[in-house]
Amino acid sequence: MNRITQCMHGRGTVSGVMRHRHKQQGDVPSNFLAFSGMYRPVVFWNITDRCNLSCTHCYNKSGPDRSTAGELTTTEAMGVIDDLADMGVPLILFSGGEPLMREDIWDLALHAGSRGLKMALSTNGTLITREVAGRIKECGIEYAGISLDGARAETHDRFRNLPGAFEQTIAAFAACREAGLRCGVRNTLTKENCHELEEIVDLAISLGASRFCLYWLVPAGRGIDSYSRLQLDKTEVTDALSLLYKKAKETDPATMEFLTVDAPQDCIHLLASMEKDRSEDLADARKLLESLKGGCSAGTRVANIDAQGNIFPCQFARSPEFLVGNIRSQSFSELWNDSQNPVLARFREKQAQFKGRCRTCSHRDLCGGGCRVRAHAAEGDFYAQDPFCFFEEP
Repeated sequence: MNRITQCMHGRGTVSGVMRHRHKQQGDVPSNFLAFSGMYRPVVFWNITDRCNLSCTHCYNKSGPDRSTAGELTTTEAMGVIDDLADMGVPLILFSGGEPLMREDIWDLALHAGSRGLKMALSTNGTLITREVAGRIKECGIEYAGISLDGARAETHDRFRNLPGAFEQTIAAFAACREAGLRCGVRNTLTKENCHELEEIVDLAISLGASRFCLYWLVPAGRGIDSYSRLQLDKTEVTDALSLLYKKAKETDPATMEFLTVDAPQDCIHLLASMEKDRSEDLADARKLLESLKGGCSAGTRVANIDAQGNIFPCQFARSPEFLVGNIRSQSFSELWNDSQNPVLARFREKQAQFKGRCRTCSHRDLCGGGCRVRAHAAEGDFYAQDPFCFFEEP
C-alpha cells in the first residue's frame, strides 16, 4: 500500500512511528499500524463467495450463482474471531463476495467487537440502505470501503454488470454519512475508466469519502480473463500517479487521504515527485517508506482467509501454490507463526532471490520487488521481475 497523503503531509509522523514502534499493537494508533514492524496482520476475510453482482475484474470470481457449500459455519467463524483476538491482530476487514449477503455478519461483527477487534467492511455498496448503514455502525464496524469504478453510470454499471448499480452505490455514501459511518472509495483503474480518474476523485470528495484507494488490476479470479485487455500501460500508469499526487497535494489531508494498492513500486514515483517539488516532507517520507522494509505486505502485515477457511498471504495470492493452510486443520495463529511454513517463508524472505530487473534495482529495498502474484502469473516464477513495474534505472 502506497500511502501518498501520509508521506506528503507527514510532518510529525516519523516521530510518532518511532514512539509507537514497539508498543502492543492494540495501543498503536491506526495511522501508525502499517509502520509498526509487527507480523500480526490486517486480515482480509472473504466471509462469503456470494455476491449480488458479477464484476468483470473480481479477484474472487464472486457472483449470485456461487454456492455456500463448504463456507465456514457461524460456529467456525466465531472460533476464527477468538483466535485472531487472542493473537492481537489490528483489524479484520470483512469482504466477499458481498459480505452483507452473509446472514450472520451482524453476529460475527458483534462478537469481534466484544473481543476488542477493530473492523472494516469492503462492499459494492448496492445493499447499503439507511437502515443497513445504521446497523453497520451499531455493530461496531468503523469504516466501509465502497467500490466506485466510474464517474458516471455507464462506466460503473459496465464494470459491475448491473444497470442501476451506480445509483445504488451513490446512495450508499449518503446513507453512510447520515449514519455517521466513515466511508471511502475503492477504485480499480483499467483502460476502460482511466480517462475518468480525475472526475472519480472529485466525485469521491463530493460524496464525503475520507479515503481514495486506487487498486491496480491483478491477474486473479475473473481478473485473469480480462487482464491483458484491461491492464494499463506505462504512460497511463504514470499519468494516473501524477494525477493522484496533484490531488493529494491540493487536498486537505483531514478531508481525504490518497493511497494506491497492489504496486509497491508506486513509492518510487511518489519520492521522485516530492524531490522535484523540493518538498519539506521528502526526508520523512523516505524514512517512512524505509521503515516498511519492502513495500509489499503479503505474508507479513496482511493476510487473507477465504470463505472455506483457506489462508493465503494476501487476497490476490489465491492460487494453490500460495496456500498457507486451512483453519479447519490448524488455527490461523499457529499457521501464521510457523517459521517453517514454506509459503510464508517465500514471501518473507523473497528479496535475496529476485531475478530480472528486480535483482539489481537500486529501489528494491523500498518497493520489495513489487507484486509477486503478477510476477508468477507472467512467468510462472515467484522470483521473476514484476511486469507492472515501469521504473527505468538511469
